Amino acid sequence: MARVCALTGKKVQYGHNVSHSKRATNRRFEPNIQRVRLASEALGEQIPLNIATRTLRTVQKKGGLDGFLLGTDDAKLPPKALRLKNKVRRKLSGR
Repeated sequence: MARVCALTGKKVQYGHNVSHSKRATNRRFEPNIQRVRLASEALGEQIPLNIATRTLRTVQKKGGLDGFLLGTDDAKLPPKALRLKNKVRRKLSGR
């Protein structure tokens, strides 16, 4: 599984471990990616996604998956999330 959040695009970052003697060795900062199923009220189904736990908190704050997608700018969403947002938008406009 790729260590990338499906909704925000958050991915692995690189840095250094710095010892007491100031010697820097390479390390990775990996996001806490979890496999979750989020309910979309507009689509009426559970959507399985790999998202960071930080993103899950934001989704809950925004009122669910639909609220998060519709409230987020298109430029900030990765392609998979953008397709999901368009699907939700089409379903809501059809009502």
